[in-house]
Amino acid sequence: MLSFECDYNEGAHEAVLRRLIETNNEQLPGYGSDKYCDLAKEKIKEACGKADAEVFLLVGGTQTNQIVIDTVLAPYEGVVCANTGHINVHEAGAIEYSGHKVLSLPHEQGKLKADVLKKYLEIFHSDDTKAHMVYPGMVYISHPTEYGTLYSLDELTALSEVCKEYDIPLYLDGARLGYGLMSSGTDVTLKDIARLCDVFYIGGTKVGALCGEAVVFTHNNAPKGFFTSIKQHGALLAKGRVLGVQFDTLFTDDLYFNISRHAIKMADKMREVFKRKNYKFFIETVTNQIFIVLENKKMEELKKYVSFSFWEILDSDHTVVRFASSWATRESDIDKLEELL
Repeated sequence: MLSFECDYNEGAHEAVLRRLIETNNEQLPGYGSDKYCDLAKEKIKEACGKADAEVFLLVGGTQTNQIVIDTVLAPYEGVVCANTGHINVHEAGAIEYSGHKVLSLPHEQGKLKADVLKKYLEIFHSDDTKAHMVYPGMVYISHPTEYGTLYSLDELTALSEVCKEYDIPLYLDGARLGYGLMSSGTDVTLKDIARLCDVFYIGGTKVGALCGEAVVFTHNNAPKGFFTSIKQHGALLAKGRVLGVQFDTLFTDDLYFNISRHAIKMADKMREVFKRKNYKFFIETVTNQIFIVLENKKMEELKKYVSFSFWEILDSDHTVVRFASSWATRESDIDKLEELL
């Protein structure tokens, strides 16, 4: 059975596992106060070009989104995102559970556009009854988006400028950030993101780690008591070394970027396979997520041999499905996929 279902089916990159074993018997303090967490944070700050950044290592994406959003927002504020945003559709109401409303706006290929955001903020702030409404307190985007698309540098800059105009923080979900940064179709760098966003996270779970995400507050702007809030939310890992060792390894000798580049190379190869076989693309992407339109009977046939993700029903006879490559995808598996197709 071939699997292209998602980018976290495998465990972790061999170098990460090897380093965890090598450091296993070291006796280290808990809760992220060990030397490996310190090393990882310094390497991340250097990669971001932000000496004054604050880095926190958390266990997973949903926990990260909930804690960052909950701690940054005032009790009367909500978070603005595209209506396709992960926090709006695939996190089981985790944000609302923390007491904050998700304020969703129309998307364009999964992206929140600066003009749409500005119009919304203009209308809100000109409303004489706004004191009775949920205030937009921050903006959430993801890069890559849920549709596998990327913000251009101009688009990200425009969003950042709108956020600065209205004095609200811009937060970027980077669950698949490595795959966005290494795409040949991007002009956005890690340093651009650190410069234009107030807070973002570098995803490890989907990019070579067993688990873990690295939250970066880009200019010494972490909310007061953020570390304590992590524990209050039940997301503080006692054996913080597990996260530190992994991110220290991923950010040594460009491993994070190299394995992300491999995933993009495999995705590009898979795209060529679908093109040669005359399959219809639902949306054009340049990252590790590929969205294909399948005739339903063909889909059921293919499911016997290949796992992939359901995305949405297109019509009574066709379904949109997602194929994803990862840091661990083998070229031989794509060759087998081509034979099956």
